[in-house]
Amino acid sequence: MKINSIVASVLCASAFFVSCSNKKAEENQVKYTHTTRVDGDAYHFFQVVGTKTPYEVQYAAYANSANSSAKVKEISAEIEKVYGDLLPQLDSLATKFFVDFPIRGAESFAAHTETAATPVSTALDSTSSVAAQPAVNAHAYSDDAYLKHTQHEQAIILDQFTRLSRNTNKVLRDFAADKLHTLEELYKKSGGEIHEGAHH
Repeated sequence: MKINSIVASVLCASAFFVSCSNKKAEENQVKYTHTTRVDGDAYHFFQVVGTKTPYEVQYAAYANSANSSAKVKEISAEIEKVYGDLLPQLDSLATKFFVDFPIRGAESFAAHTETAATPVSTALDSTSSVAAQPAVNAHAYSDDAYLKHTQHEQAIILDQFTRLSRNTNKVLRDFAADKLHTLEELYKKSGGEIHEGAHH
């Protein structure tokens, strides 16, 4: 009877210690607490770039299909290609490091087709000489607005890739360094200026 009790307690203890292995604990932590395997800078990279790139791909597709200049069509086609190719790579990299991707709540591009809203009907008093003016929709498409938007967003994305190229995680650092030259060239084509050796 004593040997049976010892064997049973040894089996229970070994089962307990096997279930509490470090690898199993890491898997459970990632599974149940949404912990990622990246540091704060890399997590911020995925949040910013993961939010902006799908929007930029959709906006570039719209700009390419709109009545826009040859320069805008060229830039938007290249943005659509570069960022479109980048999205699946970001997705697989995020999956590898347990980062939720695509980013929840990321804004999707929606084209505004109206150039002016409906006229405002306000009651003016009889002494007023100002007539009610139609409200103008500030979000109507224009080539200049698209180019300014593109430069601004590309600067943010380029900054995130530059920061990631100095990350402590070798896989992320190599990924960012590999993409940095292409993104710099795209930024220059859209009118952005890169200051060599500038440190902030």
